[in-house]
Amino acid sequence: MSKPTIILATSNGVGMGHLARASAIALSLKEIANPIIVSMAGGIAEIPSFMDIRCEYIPGRDRLWMSREKWDTYLRDRLLALIEETDAKVLSFDGVVPYPGVIAAKNANPKIKLVWVRRGLWQKKPQRFVLGLQAAMMDAVIEPGDIARDYDFGPTSKRKDSVLTSPVSLFRKDEAMSREDARRALGLDLDRPVALVQLGTGESDVNEKMTAALEGLIGWRDLQVILTKAPIDKDGKSLAPAGLDIKVARYFPLAKVLHAFDAGICATGYNGVHELLPAQIPTVFVSNIRGTDDQEARAKWCHDFGYALRADQSNLTDITATVRKLQDPQLRATLSKRCAELPDTNGSNEIAAILLELAIQEKAHSAKTFTFMRLIVQDHINRGLRHVANLGVRRLSLIYRYLNPHIVVQVTTQDAPIFDDTTKPEELRGLIKSTTRFEHLITGASNAYRKRREEIAKKAYGDLVQVIKK
Repeated sequence: MSKPTIILATSNGVGMGHLARASAIALSLKEIANPIIVSMAGGIAEIPSFMDIRCEYIPGRDRLWMSREKWDTYLRDRLLALIEETDAKVLSFDGVVPYPGVIAAKNANPKIKLVWVRRGLWQKKPQRFVLGLQAAMMDAVIEPGDIARDYDFGPTSKRKDSVLTSPVSLFRKDEAMSREDARRALGLDLDRPVALVQLGTGESDVNEKMTAALEGLIGWRDLQVILTKAPIDKDGKSLAPAGLDIKVARYFPLAKVLHAFDAGICATGYNGVHELLPAQIPTVFVSNIRGTDDQEARAKWCHDFGYALRADQSNLTDITATVRKLQDPQLRATLSKRCAELPDTNGSNEIAAILLELAIQEKAHSAKTFTFMRLIVQDHINRGLRHVANLGVRRLSLIYRYLNPHIVVQVTTQDAPIFDDTTKPEELRGLIKSTTRFEHLITGASNAYRKRREEIAKKAYGDLVQVIKK
């Protein structure tokens, strides 16, 4: 019997958690199914060449390449076209909230099995009010385990509509490089200490946290500091204090080279916690409190049970002081030894088995049109409430801009979109970041699929779409 096709879709979250989980599950599926990853996260550019798995980038609604209403339809049509092209049996979505377009794909094609990979540790955000309706549209809801689940008191923690698995991680002890090989792969000195910093940049408070953390590393003799992106703000100003040997390194998956590091400073997202700690990296967690992920609860659990240090994300002085503690070799040894006691993070194998079982089932759950309509109505209500809440802020912004005008920069060019099926990371990164709309195609696509994608793009962008380019 031929292997079934399973589509793993992810949203564009605050970090790489959604995409990292989908990648881990895809690796577990490779021997038993044909996984395809589709994602709105720019990080998907790294995946095809590393995993040898077909991927497609879908521009998220945050790109503003079309109106929100058009984007919901565009997403639905993109997913339906891919399902038809690949004869996929299962569509899995990893994200905080299944977009209307994802659920609309199930409503339009009841034969597809729809799965929601729903991370726990939610903060009490408005999204919790439609959890029941969203779960009712699914053939299955899967909760990837979290090592800090005992500190989960959020809206998903008491629900009975999901299957709980072990934690999911791209870190696999038997596949990770040795300390020496990992350092060679990153171009590092083999004998000097190395610290990994993964805090991100962007808003002013995030930038301040980055600087405070880096200041805590000053004085660590012969230290090499590795960042995954340049420590600069939106104006190009450096966020790094003087006196540090900093190198920006891009390596995917980073989980393979974690043994290169003597210490880590990281946000407390699902991905970072379930890679760094199983790799026994002594870590300071500095939580990102945006989004639904309750990073503070996860950080407190890691700290309370001695697996990592938690810095007060609201106190820059405490961030610097806590990071400075990592310079103590005895403390690092204690944290590393404690992390060796953590259970295996093999949830990707469990989820792969669940998805395969669904794929070979003859019948999917019937589409629930009434539930779908209720969700659509609720989505419009939520948008209306957000609009009202933001109206005052917008008016203040307009007044500010009237008094302090700035040059308006065209974010998206009005050229015809580029269609391409490249799998080269450099090319794919460039196309995704480009100001020209980009339509990504899976490798080996049929002519019929290419034509259908042209029709979908024309519906979204209008008469800009004339011919398929390669």
